[in-house]
Amino acid sequence: MYYSETIVEEVRTRNDIVEVVSGYVRLQKKGGRYWGLCPFHNEKSPSFSVNGDMQVYHCFGCGAGGNVYTFVMNYENYSFPEAVRMLAERAGVELPQEEDSGEARSKESRRARLLAVNKAAAQFFYYQLRSPHGEIGYQYLKKRELSDETMHRFGLGFAGKNGAHLVQYLRKKGFEDELIQEAGLARHSEKDGGMLSQFWNRVMYPIQDINNRVIGFGGRVMGDGEPKYLNSPETPVFDKRRNLYGLNYARRARCGNIILCEGYMDVIAMHQAGFTQAVASLGTAFTAEQAALLRRYTENVLLAYDSDGAGVKAALRAVGILREAGLTGKIINMQPYKDPDEFMKGLGREAFEERIGQAENSFFFEVRILQGQFNMEDPEEKTKFHREIAKKLCEFSEDVERDNYLQAVAEKYYIGIENLRRLVARYAAGTGGAKPLERPKSGIQSKKDPEENAKRSQRLLITWISGEPKLYGKIKKYISPEDFTVEIYRKVAERLFPELEKGEINPGGIVSMFEDGEEQKEAAALFSALIPKLDTQQEREKAFHEILLTVKKNSYQYHLSHMGADVSALARAIEGKKALEELAGTHISLD
Repeated sequence: MYYSETIVEEVRTRNDIVEVVSGYVRLQKKGGRYWGLCPFHNEKSPSFSVNGDMQVYHCFGCGAGGNVYTFVMNYENYSFPEAVRMLAERAGVELPQEEDSGEARSKESRRARLLAVNKAAAQFFYYQLRSPHGEIGYQYLKKRELSDETMHRFGLGFAGKNGAHLVQYLRKKGFEDELIQEAGLARHSEKDGGMLSQFWNRVMYPIQDINNRVIGFGGRVMGDGEPKYLNSPETPVFDKRRNLYGLNYARRARCGNIILCEGYMDVIAMHQAGFTQAVASLGTAFTAEQAALLRRYTENVLLAYDSDGAGVKAALRAVGILREAGLTGKIINMQPYKDPDEFMKGLGREAFEERIGQAENSFFFEVRILQGQFNMEDPEEKTKFHREIAKKLCEFSEDVERDNYLQAVAEKYYIGIENLRRLVARYAAGTGGAKPLERPKSGIQSKKDPEENAKRSQRLLITWISGEPKLYGKIKKYISPEDFTVEIYRKVAERLFPELEKGEINPGGIVSMFEDGEEQKEAAALFSALIPKLDTQQEREKAFHEILLTVKKNSYQYHLSHMGADVSALARAIEGKKALEELAGTHISLD
């Protein structure tokens, strides 16, 4: 990042996290925190917590967490400088001229240039389609029954008959060859001074991120050339596993669902018909990263995949990914047509609305496809089918959900429910599936795993003293940042302890110390965790004392085992043992 720490902190403090998050998530105050449904994963009961005092957020369901910058970056898919600029504008903070401060600024500047060259390329393709050179592409799209308005909305274009023209255009716009190549718009060739675009004689589909910035392209060849569809390679701004075609529009549809298709034309035809919640994966099979992206905007995904064998296979794979991501998946029947584009032309919007209402539950879809692999007239084959159903039921981790599906499947396929239940139990015992969710352990610690106890105690100590800063004065003679053997906890303590000494803690600022997203989550979790409720003051004091002892004992043992021949380390270990012995015999009041 190339904004100074001072300006970054000013922008953060001028943007109250509760107010910012409330613009995206409906929050309700309970106790000293605000709670809502997490925008980063599917859930029915709020586990997303925003702490206005600490200026951090944390989801107890999926683990997402951080400060106001982290939230904006994750929700809007912004880079850090983009988040700073957005929040600065929101708070009315005037940013200084961007200073040249090395690698971070260079990286962000490069990213901006890549977006700029993609935008210029999109403009070139757009005007080519509407010129005499693009007549073949324009007529192709008209034949596909797209209106001029739809072509404009999606920025559709045409790459001319010569791959050199795009390179020449971009050079005139001031873009250097290295940047054009890095953006995936051209490659070295013997022609045209060593650079030639691979996009020529193709209808072009600009791919935009959720903020409407062109990050790549897909091109459909005119005629019988190969490959039929050609997509941009992955670049610093284009990761096809983490983007979805049309999501920049679909995320604003507010339809209660998103329709997942396979191709660009499917999405465009759906939008033209009014189904603006349609998206498609980008020249690759549906990915877990794309499922996580969808999870921000919906709980329900409807698959409108091709009705042929390849489409069914792709749908089977996709429903598993959706289920793993906590999303509800249903399958829309495209028959008698191959895909949504053909369906819309053949039967129209109202018929598709009916198909949405009749969409098949993804589990029953899987079972129906599975049934086709067996001869149901043969008792042995039928038994094998029932065994496969039992195995699939083992995939549900929640007892209630598994039992609901078990009853429904037994009824649908005329299987004795108790027979099926026993079969499921047998496979569960043999495969380790169908285990009930692990319940949280009671109390503060578990004696079964000393290493995990040590980590848990370090986490709880930071949580406890940041929530009750007055306790720091009572324990500072026993505990120092060096006692935290987990690196991220030690870094937090190194910043937190001096702030506790001054009586002004700044958790949101502490989270900002970390550039890595996972570290930000973990740091935010330290300030968002809930201390187990204990009935009496005596129990609370005993638990707090146990935490202190565990942290100090682990620290002593750790440093003793890592000191080698270092005399000063030996001296620290001896001091640590003395402090541990003193702490063991000390009563610390929480009043």
